[in-house]
Amino acid sequence: MKRVDDFRLRFGNNEYVPIMVGGMGVDISTSELALETARLGGIGHISDAMVEDVSDRRFDTSFVKDKTKLYKFNINNSDKSVVQFDLERLAEAQRLHIGKTMEAKQGPGLIFVNCMEKLTMNGPRETLRTRLNAALDAGIDGITLSAGLHFGSFALMADHPRFREAKLGIIVSSVRALQIFLRKNAKLDRLPDFIIVEGPLAGGHLGFGMDWADYDLMTITRELLAYLKTENLDIPLIAAGGIFTGSDAVSFLEAGAAGVQVATRFTITNECGLPAKVKQEYIRATEDDIIVNGVSPTGYPMRMLKSTPAIGAGIRPGCESYGYLLDATGNCAYINSYNREVAAHPELKVVSVMDKTCLCTHMRNFNCWTCGHYTYRLKDTTHKKADGEYQLLTAEHVFKDYQFSVDNQIALPEKEG
Repeated sequence: MKRVDDFRLRFGNNEYVPIMVGGMGVDISTSELALETARLGGIGHISDAMVEDVSDRRFDTSFVKDKTKLYKFNINNSDKSVVQFDLERLAEAQRLHIGKTMEAKQGPGLIFVNCMEKLTMNGPRETLRTRLNAALDAGIDGITLSAGLHFGSFALMADHPRFREAKLGIIVSSVRALQIFLRKNAKLDRLPDFIIVEGPLAGGHLGFGMDWADYDLMTITRELLAYLKTENLDIPLIAAGGIFTGSDAVSFLEAGAAGVQVATRFTITNECGLPAKVKQEYIRATEDDIIVNGVSPTGYPMRMLKSTPAIGAGIRPGCESYGYLLDATGNCAYINSYNREVAAHPELKVVSVMDKTCLCTHMRNFNCWTCGHYTYRLKDTTHKKADGEYQLLTAEHVFKDYQFSVDNQIALPEKEG
């Protein structure tokens, strides 16, 4: 019976444990989690979502405070088009967050950064260009392009000296999405170094409509493998979304995937950035507690715990401080919904907005509890303590359980106390 450790993910002449830990933002996949993954020989992700706020927390910088002060005059204005990111400061925050992570890296593995196209930041093209090139400046091993089709993203990096050195990959959920991406980038003569195929059971934003349950990761994986073979494209394919055990991972590796991306089981590790009380919410969740809804202003369906405090909250839009989801015209779907409710209920000091959420503020405060489909199984991976709380795990324990387990078994940690 094979284990994940019987396989290797290859980039050129180098081999890695075929386990990639996904880049959960905002700073849920912390540097510590990514560093531990790399130390163990796998590929860890950090996320650049709300990187200025992440930098402020990690390094006591003042990016958010300074931006808030600069645009304080606009807080009560529903028109947010004036609220722009200073590209030099954005690049500084990106280089700081990524650079310090890379300086601390040890072991044979790699560290990638997850860059979401849907972080449009009131300047979709220029802010993305800044983030991508600053990541390369900071020495990141690779960049995973996510939350969007990224048809022009390679071109934004094409003039960087590390454009052909760093590992660049794309997340897709269909053969068609990959075909269009390859066609749009053909003139650059630069193929992606890896492709992550994300299925409908993944956490957070989904690359599917509300008919997500009609799709299956293994089916899509096989379709993509067949397409790559037909086109004679030797690009590693990484399967992601709902891979809960080492045996789950082996089934994809045996089918021809070069590796797997996992995340849900790492949400309850010590290295994960979620607050301890939120980790307990994840562990306690039942299957009925996990829902897919349309509250994200991005327009993508999003999987989360139904008890997440972000649902129905009616906080004032925090664009002057954050504004990561403002489109090129300074608009955000949450602003529209918020203003609608304020106009409909002028007598209320705090309104309830059910159809959208202020994703920036709630993710920043860890009040948007996005999760994978199998989060309800987390309680089976650890021990319940006498006080009713659940024991948290180490990233090393979870990583090695994926790496060495067989027969769908899950290794429980040594009981504390």
